[in-house]
Amino acid sequence: MMAEMTLLKAINTALHEQMEKDDSVVVYGEDAGYEGGVFRVTAGLQKAFGEKRVFDTPISEAAILGSAVGMAVAGLRPVPEIQFSGFMFPGYNQIAVHLARMHNRSRGLYKMPITIRMPYGGGVRALEHHSESLETLFAHIPGLKLVIPSTPYDAKGLMAAAIQSDDPVIYMEPKRIYRAFKQEVPEKEYTIPLGKAKVVQKGEDITLVAWGAMMHEARKALKELDEDISVELIDPRTISPIDTDTIMESVKKTGKLLVVHEAVKTLGIGAEIISRANEEAFFRLEAPPVRLTAPDIIVPLPQGEHHHMVDKERIKQEIKKLASFEE
Repeated sequence: MMAEMTLLKAINTALHEQMEKDDSVVVYGEDAGYEGGVFRVTAGLQKAFGEKRVFDTPISEAAILGSAVGMAVAGLRPVPEIQFSGFMFPGYNQIAVHLARMHNRSRGLYKMPITIRMPYGGGVRALEHHSESLETLFAHIPGLKLVIPSTPYDAKGLMAAAIQSDDPVIYMEPKRIYRAFKQEVPEKEYTIPLGKAKVVQKGEDITLVAWGAMMHEARKALKELDEDISVELIDPRTISPIDTDTIMESVKKTGKLLVVHEAVKTLGIGAEIISRANEEAFFRLEAPPVRLTAPDIIVPLPQGEHHHMVDKERIKQEIKKLASFEE
């Protein structure tokens, strides 16, 4: 059976399924219990599973994430929520110093089956700490997995896989598309393997890599592209570990690479993907790889936010430029 779901509903459904299946799964965060979170992603879970398994916390990201480490050591599978990704800095010490290292530090004695949920990205006319794209800060830390879904189908399957993983997973939710569209999603449980990219559309001329809300913009751009340009669209889904093989196989075929991400340009994930293309597909490249990103500035206040965001028009423009490149 299939059901029409938004990305938000798909995540909520996955949480409900995993909590029903496994009593060790607990969900908590600032307003994540009674209110169901700022965006209502966890709505209804406290009523279904009680206050001991779905609860509100003090406004302390360090306490939220530090307690997750203790819960995991004690045998639980915590799913803490950071209200906005830009609020995670007080708890970043717990992520980088303890959560990501505990399995290695204990030589396998302690696993860290923790899934940290956090809405991220702009496009909702909020302030800067509510609108940043900080995936690089997690992808650079060994010991963490980093997941960013772009569709309801992927959101549900990736969330189930993240919760079931014995490794810590950062699960970043592109809030701009929480309710942007619906998709048919299986009502029964399923998982999507972490670390496996998806070829969304096959093509021959250009490889386009995007994720999160930028995948939504990329799809719109390709629908409106009037030129006869064949674009292969790839969604990594897991940013760390990233599926290099799938991306490089495409780049070797097309010879041209465009990476689109919402985060700022310098040291972004796009730089890493392009570096791997230079290392593994250099002699197959027919043009310099291109990054299309936000500028290296703090996210502007709402009235200027649209100047900061990558949109379908900019993506179309870069595709045309790359397609017409000649030495």
